[in-house]
Amino acid sequence: MKKLLLLVLFALVTLVTYAGGYRVSVQGQRAMAMGHTGVAVVNSAELVFFNPAGLVYLENKLNVSVGASGIFTDVIYQNSELGISSETDSSVGTPLNIYGSYKVNDWLALGLGVYTPYGSEVTWPTDWAGSHLVNNIELAAIYIQPVVSIKLSDHFSIGGGPIYVTGSVNFNRNASRTLTDIDGNRSNITVDDSGVSNWGWSVSAMFNPTENFRLGFSYRSEIILEAEGGEATFSNFPNSPLLPANGTTTFDAELPLPAELSVGLSYQFHKKWLFAFDYNRQFWDVYESLDLQFGTGASSLNVRNYKNSSVYRFGLQYDATSKISLRAGYYFDESPVRSGFFAPETPRNDSQGFTGGVSFAITPKLAIDASFFYLRFEEVNESYDFAADPVSGAVTSFGGTYKSSAFAPGLGLTYKL
Repeated sequence: MKKLLLLVLFALVTLVTYAGGYRVSVQGQRAMAMGHTGVAVVNSAELVFFNPAGLVYLENKLNVSVGASGIFTDVIYQNSELGISSETDSSVGTPLNIYGSYKVNDWLALGLGVYTPYGSEVTWPTDWAGSHLVNNIELAAIYIQPVVSIKLSDHFSIGGGPIYVTGSVNFNRNASRTLTDIDGNRSNITVDDSGVSNWGWSVSAMFNPTENFRLGFSYRSEIILEAEGGEATFSNFPNSPLLPANGTTTFDAELPLPAELSVGLSYQFHKKWLFAFDYNRQFWDVYESLDLQFGTGASSLNVRNYKNSSVYRFGLQYDATSKISLRAGYYFDESPVRSGFFAPETPRNDSQGFTGGVSFAITPKLAIDASFFYLRFEEVNESYDFAADPVSGAVTSFGGTYKSSAFAPGLGLTYKL
């Protein structure tokens, strides 16, 4: 029984990162440059993600937007009382997005999007102070979203469609702060799974009271990723009936990705200026616990107790010339993590984002889009209070001060015909 309990605890810490992993908003270069606003902005096929209802208002019959960003992250951990500190290795995430829309007629448009809202990598030094919680994690999820946009009048439209998600995760951590095999090698576990997938849906609306003023609404459903038959590998464990045997086993789990609601507005003034504001609500309260089922028939329930969180986004665009558009933005992003649940595999706190970018029209049909954002997380002194020792079973706390930041330059192309 104790062996099964240990297996539950090991898998629990790893799987939780898939459900509540590092979320960086880079779903479009033009939107990113404007603080990631876009719910009420009609300027490219990026609307497939931000508000499908707006696609029918695009002027051109065919619109295509592609882009990618390089995300450079850095996390510093310090515990001044113990005199220890660590810093993650420099890592680069590369989220990408591809959007296309086709205007069938004046009242109907179709679209398709492929994008990566979850895709990060965190690598701590080997055997650092928190290695019993995480050594490294690689996380990726790909969203494939077909949409339809219908104009009900010159002032109102609706849109939406199904969403297919597929993802993968690889995670490694040591078993405890001290446990080793007979040769002194730290006991550790690696959890790996890919092809985790499921379906969700989206619905949206856009209202245009005047020629220069737009209101937008967009909702994406909760999606449950079902991990089945994933592989957990145990290494360097000493021989003991109380500990897992070295080798592999399987696990199943249901991993919730929260629903999201976004509302926004945009207003064009003095012909060349466009202001946008978006409010985004992420319903993390669905992530109350994580159920795990193992090949042995054992199961476990773990309470996570996340809270709903909000993002406030502001963006500005200036059409400097007929070929050049300048953009800037700011957003404040609340963390869904409650006190006592702060784990170093996803060391995020409330953050502020500063963004900017430019578009240059090479031809009337093709433009280059460039963007950047700098994301600074508020310094936080927090702990993870649910680490269990594999020998004694005692629950211990691991805490300290975390400083985190991320920088992401991005490039894209917009084509219209």
